Amino acid sequence: MSSPSKRREMDLMKLMMSDYKVEMINDSMQEFYVHFSGPNESPYHGGVWRIRVELPDAYPYKSPSIGFVNKIYHPNVDEMSGSVCLDVINQTWSPMFDLVNVFEVFLPQLLLYPNPSDPLNGEAAALMMRDRGAYEQRVKEYCEKYAKPEDIGAAPEEKTSDEELSGEDYDSSDDAVAGQPDP
Repeated sequence: MSSPSKRREMDLMKLMMSDYKVEMINDSMQEFYVHFSGPNESPYHGGVWRIRVELPDAYPYKSPSIGFVNKIYHPNVDEMSGSVCLDVINQTWSPMFDLVNVFEVFLPQLLLYPNPSDPLNGEAAALMMRDRGAYEQRVKEYCEKYAKPEDIGAAPEEKTSDEELSGEDYDSSDDAVAGQPDP
């Protein structure tokens, strides 16, 4: 069991040393959030998502569980749960892959090349096949509404990383920030 846990630590440290912001959940090395930016040359460019990652006990022999926390409009992402339909994570995972592969290759490829023939979001898949321009416009609207960089650092981040130090400092500013985009 020490080999999978050592590998988990090594992969997590490698991800933390990269350009991604990683937020631990409950000081566990098995659950964390990663801030992920939409790839250039895509309608997702400019959007930033908080991705929840859960590493199973058998990682890297078993794939991580990946989900979008803030909403994204994509044929292969369930709009309500954030679950991702991605073969390389769900079916063809290999211990040769690591967490950096997920964020530098697999998720960018998913956003650049959606697969409307295997949808979790049937509406997005149908719109993409029927009218690509309208689909890309809807993607941009979702990015603007749900994936602005300032939105993903909301209350859950303060609670997980700075709960004791910043509770009073951020209460009024969180309300002000959260109150403006919602209406």
